[in-house]
Amino acid sequence: MGSPFADIDEKAVRRPLKVGGTALVALSFQTLGVVYSDIGISPLYTLNSIWPSSQPPPNAEDVIDGISAVVWAMTLLPLLKYVFFALRFGTEQGEGGTFALYHGIFPPKPTNHNEDRTLTTESGWKTPSSAFTTTVTLLGRIKWLLLAWSLFGTALTFADGMLTPAISVTSAVSGLALTFPHLSSSIGPISIGFLVALFLLQRFGTTKVAYFFSPVTFIWIILLSITGIINITSYPGILRAFDPSRAVMLFMRTKKYDLLAGVLLAVTGCEAMFANLGQFNMLSIQLSFGCFVYPALILAYLGQGAKLITNGDVVIAHVFYASVPGGAGKPLYWFVYVVAILATLVASQATITATFSLFQQLINLRSLPPVRMRYTSNTVQGQIYIPSVNWTLCVGTIIFVLIFKDLAKLTNAYGFAVATVMFVTTTLITIQILYVKHLSWILAVAWFLFFGLLDGLFWGAALRKVPHGAWVPLLVGIAATAFMVFWTWAQGLEDQFDGTNRLCRNSDADVTKLELPHLADVVDDDGSSKSEVIPYIQEELKLYLDTGDEKIPLSRMSTMAIFHKISSGKGVPHAFYSFLKQWPALPRVVVFLSVRIMPVAHVEKADRYRVTKVRSLPGFYGATYMKGYRDKFDVDVSTIVELITVL
Repeated sequence: MGSPFADIDEKAVRRPLKVGGTALVALSFQTLGVVYSDIGISPLYTLNSIWPSSQPPPNAEDVIDGISAVVWAMTLLPLLKYVFFALRFGTEQGEGGTFALYHGIFPPKPTNHNEDRTLTTESGWKTPSSAFTTTVTLLGRIKWLLLAWSLFGTALTFADGMLTPAISVTSAVSGLALTFPHLSSSIGPISIGFLVALFLLQRFGTTKVAYFFSPVTFIWIILLSITGIINITSYPGILRAFDPSRAVMLFMRTKKYDLLAGVLLAVTGCEAMFANLGQFNMLSIQLSFGCFVYPALILAYLGQGAKLITNGDVVIAHVFYASVPGGAGKPLYWFVYVVAILATLVASQATITATFSLFQQLINLRSLPPVRMRYTSNTVQGQIYIPSVNWTLCVGTIIFVLIFKDLAKLTNAYGFAVATVMFVTTTLITIQILYVKHLSWILAVAWFLFFGLLDGLFWGAALRKVPHGAWVPLLVGIAATAFMVFWTWAQGLEDQFDGTNRLCRNSDADVTKLELPHLADVVDDDGSSKSEVIPYIQEELKLYLDTGDEKIPLSRMSTMAIFHKISSGKGVPHAFYSFLKQWPALPRVVVFLSVRIMPVAHVEKADRYRVTKVRSLPGFYGATYMKGYRDKFDVDVSTIVELITVL
């Protein structure tokens, strides 16, 4: 049994994961199975979204221009915007995503955890929902607008968590129709079977899932590279797509702005990279994408474009599968088909884990009600599993598969969610550049004009798809945002009430006034005030409950009571005052217990408790229970009692 002042660092907070050498290589490999799998399976459906199979194949110039649009969208958004810039704007705890950006703009006031055991003076702590520090007056005025905007982007990420599994798995399974046309009607049920299996695997945690899925994604990316290189040799002229002017010419010549909605699908998964930052770290994501994933995807799109030019009448039916070297039904085709199905399951994993991370952020910052979370890693606190969220996503995904039997409508819904979240991220980073990073306003304006224009173009194209399926994520986003804004507002009211009712009368050096809410002065039996600090329990000390109309004497009971402090900070909880009103008596020993979750998996039993004696009030103690994030919640009252006897 440890002392009241054990060696654990009570001020420790969660920080981004820092690794190097082989550990960094291993972490980068794990990202393949979680972070990039979403954007990695985009070649399955992107080109058929630009040029549907129901239409004649495009001519060679249109194909080169379209591939150029895809190549430069991949370069400017996932590579430049997210991997090299956005990942630098995570929170101090290493979390990413739209709500993390808002958290960075309006951070909660620093918490002094020693104050949890202090019962005097007023409580200065409020939750982030009610006490975000106002960085600048202008930002303070639009705080609720920015909150709703960031929550809207977060809500659409939730919708993305249902749409990504639906569209990716369905696209992969649809390859059966090329060889077995009679199975076309069974694509939906087969896809649902794979999806249910995927959600069943989530309970094993990110690390175990990543170790299984990362090799699958690795093989998939290698296949994309090899097939891409082989297909490029059939029409080397496709390399003209590296000319950015060709991307512009696509829209100038065809006058079809809607084509941009198809190009958008090539960059799906951008936000998953950012939202999954808490599961890994910035350097591991940058290494794996820049050195491995990005080059492979570029080769894959170039190869598909080459086959579309040389054999468009056949390839247009399903650009990805029809461009596999050797043709349908051959051994390589079936190998690619099996790996593609596995890769789409992995892709779904990226958005599922991103959704878990975002839910954890929102729950910790009290914008969502608390639910049961399971921490699945002893080394990375951000790796979690949330059963209720997992099965909600599962049901939603199955509903999407059943409702959107037309794959085109499903991609319309998917594209809108992706475009909106990207635009939300751009606006919040613009504010962070100025007011959080304190960089030049020229950089902020340049960032917003450049990436805001790109995101705005994609968003505009996606908005045109609202009547054709994009209304679904829009409806989900609005409903979820309304609930989260309401919950945040309600929590603010609760915190305000708690803070008001935890105000403690501060008498400075004069301890003759009790520094507890609604309690009268400390007096002796003869009515004289005690001005000295009372170091020990004195039997003659009398306490009174001051109701305003009268002072009710409080007798001391020979027992011990523990009152839990739900909120951090100085003062006593309102529940204590309610107890006195219901039963005007005080236990001989009163303990106000606060709980801290430490940024380590486990805390030794000997180090879990801090106890402080209230010197001005005999029999009152403040205690802190510090548990590891994987420790079972189990308050050991006997240990608290033993520490009290030491004091």
